[in-house]
Amino acid sequence: MTYNFDETVPRRNSNSYKWDSAKSDKILPMWVADMDFRTATPIIEALKKRAQHGIFGYTKVPDAYFTATINWFSRKHNFNFKKEWILFTTGVVPALSAIIKALTVEGDKVIVQSPVYNCFFSSIRNNKCEVISNDLIYQNSTYTIDFDDLEKKTADDKVKLLLFCNPHNPVGRVWTREELTRVGEICRKNNVIIVSDEIHCDLVYGGHKHIPFGSVNEDFLHNSVTCISPSKTFNLAGLQVANILATDTEIRKKIDKALNINEVCEINAFAIEALIAAYNEGEEWLEELKKYLYANYCFLKDYFVRYLPQFTVLPLEATYLVWIDCSALGISSAEIARLLLEKENLWINEGTMYGTSAGSNFIRLNIACPRSLLIQGLDKIKNAFLCKTK
Repeated sequence: MTYNFDETVPRRNSNSYKWDSAKSDKILPMWVADMDFRTATPIIEALKKRAQHGIFGYTKVPDAYFTATINWFSRKHNFNFKKEWILFTTGVVPALSAIIKALTVEGDKVIVQSPVYNCFFSSIRNNKCEVISNDLIYQNSTYTIDFDDLEKKTADDKVKLLLFCNPHNPVGRVWTREELTRVGEICRKNNVIIVSDEIHCDLVYGGHKHIPFGSVNEDFLHNSVTCISPSKTFNLAGLQVANILATDTEIRKKIDKALNINEVCEINAFAIEALIAAYNEGEEWLEELKKYLYANYCFLKDYFVRYLPQFTVLPLEATYLVWIDCSALGISSAEIARLLLEKENLWINEGTMYGTSAGSNFIRLNIACPRSLLIQGLDKIKNAFLCKTK
C-alpha cells in the first residue's frame, strides 16, 4: 500500500490541541509534537471495528496487547522483555510523574540534560524535587554529553534519578552505544536510576540506530526504567497510551502504586486496539512515513542554505522536530517566536522552553506535515528574517 503524505487533512474545528488552540484561523501551527498525517490504515480499520460494537464499558487489557508490544521491540530494536515487566498508563508524561513519585521523596534531586523536553521540568517540580541540569555540550553544530559534569552531579547523595531522553528531544540526537555505556556506568556507580524516555525510538534516520538503554547489558536493564509508546510513531497521542518497563519487582510495585495514586492506571478500549494494530500491522506505513519526514528535513535544510544562511539547522538523527540555532539574529528565542506569531502567523516553539539558558538561541520546528504546509511555514520564516543578522 502506498500512503499519500502530501494530502492536506483539515484539522481545524476537530478539537485539535495543535490547530484549535490558536487565536486565529490564519495561524499555521508548527509547534507541539503532533503529526498532520492520517495514521496507518490498519489502525483506522481496527478503531472502526471497535466503534461499531457500540458498547464501551470498562476494558480489560488482553494478552494480545502485551504480545504486540513485546514482538515489536524484539523485532525492531532487539530489545527483549517480559509481560510481567510492563505497566500500562495513559501517556509518557503521566508515566514520568508516577516514576518520580515512586522513586523519590520530597527534596530529592533529579538530573535532566538541557536543552530537553519541557515536561521533564514540570514532572520533577510537581513531585517537589529539585531539577539539576547536566547541560549538553553544543559544539560544531551538534550536541554531546558532558560526562565530567555528570560524574560530579551524580556523586551527590540527594540525586536519585536521571531523566534520559533517548532519542533526544529537541536536539535530535540518537545516542550511540558508547555514549549509553558511559552514562550507564556513571549512574550505576553512584546509585542513580536511569529513567529512559524512548517515545521517539521508531523515528530514526540516515543510518542511525536506536539502542534501547535497557538492551545495552543486564546491569543497565536492572538499573533503569524505560517509557515507551506508539503515540509519536503512529500519531496516536490523543488516544493516550504508554508503557513502563521495569524489571525490578520492588521498583515496579512502587511505580504501580504511584500510577494508582495518580489515577492513571487504566487505558481506554480504543487505545488498546490502536496499539495492537499499530505494532502488528503498521510497519509498512511507518517506513513510508520515515522517508517522507526525512525528505521534509532535507527540503528544509536546503531552503535555509538558500534563503536563511545565517541560521544553523542541526542534523536530524531522530524525531520530526528540527532544532535551529538562531543566535546570528542577536535576539532571544522568545522574541523570535513572538515576531513569527504576530507578523507571520506562524506558531513555533521557543528554545527556552527546553532550558532557560541552554535553549536561549534556538527554536524548534515541527516538520511532520505535508510538504505544502512546510513550504508555507518556511516562507513565513523567510519573510520575517531574510538576511537579518545582528
